[in-house]
Amino acid sequence: MIDELARAEAAVASCADAAAWALSERDLIAALDATHRLQQRLAAVQLAVVRELDGRGTAVAQGASSMAVWLRDRLRLDVSATRRLVGLAASVDVAPPAVREALAGGVVSVEQARVIADTAATVSASAGPEVADKAVGVLVEWAGQFDPTLLRRMGSRILDHVAPDLADAAAAAALAAEAARAARDRHVTISEQTGGRLRLSGTLDAEAAALLRAAIDPLSAPAGPDDARCAGQRRHDALADVCRLALRTGELPENGGDPAQVVVTTDYDGLTRQLGTGTLDVGLRLTPDTVRRLACDAAVLPAVLGGAGQALDVGRQRRLITGPLRRALVLRAGGCAFPGCDRPPRWCAAHHIRHWVDGGPTSLDNAVLLCGHHHRHVHRTDWVVRLGDDGHPEFVPPAWLDPGQRPRRNHYHRRT
Repeated sequence: MIDELARAEAAVASCADAAAWALSERDLIAALDATHRLQQRLAAVQLAVVRELDGRGTAVAQGASSMAVWLRDRLRLDVSATRRLVGLAASVDVAPPAVREALAGGVVSVEQARVIADTAATVSASAGPEVADKAVGVLVEWAGQFDPTLLRRMGSRILDHVAPDLADAAAAAALAAEAARAARDRHVTISEQTGGRLRLSGTLDAEAAALLRAAIDPLSAPAGPDDARCAGQRRHDALADVCRLALRTGELPENGGDPAQVVVTTDYDGLTRQLGTGTLDVGLRLTPDTVRRLACDAAVLPAVLGGAGQALDVGRQRRLITGPLRRALVLRAGGCAFPGCDRPPRWCAAHHIRHWVDGGPTSLDNAVLLCGHHHRHVHRTDWVVRLGDDGHPEFVPPAWLDPGQRPRRNHYHRRT
């Protein structure tokens, strides 16, 4: 096998050096089809090798905690990818031979092979191996026309074609098997990146997926004509808003029921000149603008250090804009006060019109409700927030947006 793979690698290397631009469109399409078939055939070989290594216990013998972890270090792949690789190798190994043959022949893709193997396992458990073999034959034929998602959907009713008398009972079994797979495959991976950022990836089961969509879909719509965020950025901000709402409920386990606490450490000169950055307890630094925004709706514990690092003053924590004061804000605004925004009060934070570090009081006359997006928007841009003569918030746009800088109000929410 090693010699054949070496020759194949050499052949692929020579193709990589060829000039694709010199090929006709017909030849380019033929090359695309050929590379796809070759990719699937190589995948079949790789899956067989992975399954054999897994069966021999190579990973544990070499000190790894699992085959997926060993593959991650060996192939330098993400661990979620190696888990899928190990799982697929196991599925194909126990599937009817026709599945491996179709993959080795380049007739089906790796993901199609997974669908066919999963479906064959379900059919075999409910109707026996002979019916499963028939199902595999039909699904391999359908794989020439349908992508993996549609193939799985059609496979859920495969017995209607190969064993109609067993279809209803098998459908119930298939549903149970799918639920079991969803429970097995559910996971969320959180990977730390530079600057305190996190990368999220994972697979949700049907229930969790429905809950997530129900929670973030209403918050993922554009917040108004000024909303320049892309769809991915809106979903990001919606998820953050959901987390803020969960923190405000007070029903999370210990350490989870309050808004974030921010400790701002700075020297005295930086504090008085309002130029100091913030430092989180994990060592990450925040910009002055970010500190100001977070402090609007957080428990604030100021700490001032001397030049040698000694604590000169540690203020007492105080809760900002809560209880009756927040309820008064809700009654006054009915939701996010920014013009054109329809976000309800539960998605809003309380913003100090005159910031607390500038001596702004915690009072109804110095506060306004803003949703997460418009809270960030106000802190980052030149919009001016103030109360009108009638005591309701109004927003003065920057001169580049409106040279006349005419105040704007939110007319969406019902006033009380």
